[in-house]
Amino acid sequence: MTATVSFTIDSPLGPRNANVAYERKGAGEPLLLLHGIGHHLQAWHPVTDILAAEHDVIAVDLPGFGVSEPLPDGVPYDLGTVAPALGALCAALGVERPHVAGNSLGGLLALEMGRIGLARSVTALSPAGFWTEGERRYAFATLLAMRAGAKALPRPALERLSRTAAGRTALTGTIYARPARRSPEAVVAETLALRDATGFEKTLAAGGSVRFTDDVPGLPVTIAWGTRDRLLLRRQGVRAKQTVPGARLVRLPDCGHVPMSDDPALVARVVLDTARSTATRTAA
Repeated sequence: MTATVSFTIDSPLGPRNANVAYERKGAGEPLLLLHGIGHHLQAWHPVTDILAAEHDVIAVDLPGFGVSEPLPDGVPYDLGTVAPALGALCAALGVERPHVAGNSLGGLLALEMGRIGLARSVTALSPAGFWTEGERRYAFATLLAMRAGAKALPRPALERLSRTAAGRTALTGTIYARPARRSPEAVVAETLALRDATGFEKTLAAGGSVRFTDDVPGLPVTIAWGTRDRLLLRRQGVRAKQTVPGARLVRLPDCGHVPMSDDPALVARVVLDTARSTATRTAA
């Protein structure tokens, strides 16, 4: 069941109120799940139950995505604002320094939360921010084309397409290696989430100059990349490993850009192994 939490964030304009939607289940150490640009918290549904067997799992709709409200007028959608805002969200939910797992934009935010001391471990799945300028332009052009397609498609046509494997592939094949496995309902919902994302353009604009160039020392970090990622090419994982030399770099065979659906068991294991390694470090 989706709930909403209100909290105060620091911004260049001073304190502002934010309202974010989230789902929470399970028990154990807290684990925050962050989706990518244009997506919603349901991206994590294929793995949530597995993770909730060991963790207090909190999946959120980022501000301006899913059913979360956009950030207040004038508040930027940049790393320096959104990552601390997620820390304020956790505090409002009674959580301190959760494990954080994120995909794409969410992976970049997870790494930034780790860098500024807001996470106890980080799992980043195909994180943004390790691109060349050419790779960034390609990714942004692809995302804009997907957004335009989602806006142009009438809902009855979207629903018809979602009922066939070929249609689901046409709608979501850019981000999944196995798009035909997605349910028609999930494909419709995520296409509408992309169409209606109020924070899409501002997030994309803020990301134009983003490069993640700092190490994330002192905590377990895993960077994982799908071998069939067609949006952020897997060679970016090598750059990520060079930037965060202590990170574990994991290959996700036959997974696309959003791997949680392509191989839920593998993705869950990667996240859980990262979180478990925190206890190993503490014991050592």
